[in-house]
Amino acid sequence: DDDGKNGLVGVVAGLVGSGGLVGLHGSSGSSLVSSARARVLSSPPLSTLLASSISPALVFELSSREKRARRATMTTHHFACQLPMFMPVGTQGSVKGLTALDLENARVQLILGNTYHLEQRPGSALIETMGGLHNFVSWKRAMLTDSGGFQMVSLSDLLEVSEHAVTFQDPATGNTTTLTPEHCMQVQNRIGADIMMALDDVVSSTANDPKRYEEATYRTTRWLKRCIAAHKRTDRQSLFGIVQGGLDLALRRKSCEELVPLNLPGYAVGGLSGGEDKANFWRCVDASLELLPENKPRYVMGVGYPVDIVVCVALGADMFDCVYPTRTARFGTAMVSSGLLKLRSRSFANDMRPIEAGCDCATCKRYTRAYLHTIVTREPVASSLVSVHNVRYMMRLMEQIREAIENNRFEAFVQQFMRKQFPRVRANDDYAVPYEKMEEDGRAPVWVREALAKAGIA
Repeated sequence: DDDGKNGLVGVVAGLVGSGGLVGLHGSSGSSLVSSARARVLSSPPLSTLLASSISPALVFELSSREKRARRATMTTHHFACQLPMFMPVGTQGSVKGLTALDLENARVQLILGNTYHLEQRPGSALIETMGGLHNFVSWKRAMLTDSGGFQMVSLSDLLEVSEHAVTFQDPATGNTTTLTPEHCMQVQNRIGADIMMALDDVVSSTANDPKRYEEATYRTTRWLKRCIAAHKRTDRQSLFGIVQGGLDLALRRKSCEELVPLNLPGYAVGGLSGGEDKANFWRCVDASLELLPENKPRYVMGVGYPVDIVVCVALGADMFDCVYPTRTARFGTAMVSSGLLKLRSRSFANDMRPIEAGCDCATCKRYTRAYLHTIVTREPVASSLVSVHNVRYMMRLMEQIREAIENNRFEAFVQQFMRKQFPRVRANDDYAVPYEKMEEDGRAPVWVREALAKAGIA
């Protein structure tokens, strides 16, 4: 990495417009990184406030800031991603209910795959023979693979963890799978995602076990060093480290202090969004982001609620992922700027409006709330239609955030966003419900106001 290269960096010409995404990918992915590298190296050091970094397979360019919120470009082998961004989860390379064309039309930049599940089926050896996961699932833009560490929470009753490895028992077959940091890297190198996550020792954020948190934090660092040594495709794939520490702020800071000197292309904040109190959530995110490098991408894992994302962007985060937009769609719930529409409700039986006025998704252009009310949870196509909308809603939200930061009006955007999410009085025809309960006086929850105040937003 060229950590000493600080300066005012330009946004990719022709790529960005008002926070949106025009798109940039070509026949030669390496040319994307090479072009970005040349651009950064030729940029004059006009400002010490903005920063960049160059890694063999990733270039990060910070182009705008407002308070702690950041606007950047992250160029990978397959795509130049505009940050902040939300990344839909495709556990086995497929986002449930959506095709690659659906995702492209929604202007998704990067999708996730899961190392553990991809190794179980169809297997990384097969994926490698098919030319990698990009070719296997026909996705031309960026990809990120999680390490399988999260399964230490989701399959916590079916595993054993030691210093050497974690061993999982398949809940369907009873077969065991052992995942070491070295094997995790081997599998991810075969899969070929642009960004790989290091294997981390993950403990549920709701566990009340300080000793286990401490053990997991230091083991995560040791496993990361083993992942670095085992990573064989540094010219095409970038390895991110993951900050752990449970809800212990001191452990979080210690984790950052151990990870940052390893000089990775990017860093993630892990072990959260697992049911912990939101006051603990934002303080852990804040404590971690304050110590992570300014010139590297910062990824808060597992975050998918719009309110949480806006707060985390205000605190300085760049990347987010979650199954929430598509999972909630399968239950007939649509995401809108004023909260959630539970389309099963009789309120929508005769509602001839689209899910959200002004939304440019294929569902809103063609179908009414009344029609969706009729088919949600009954017809399989309904899950796809609402998923198309929810994913596009998340992309539009991120476009609005990027535009606001570019134009130095992010604080005003946040204030307006929160007023819509937590209105003192709703219009008679606004059937949306908030993501979480507001205060009795109609204000946003206390944790939201405290987190935004820490970020310098009133």
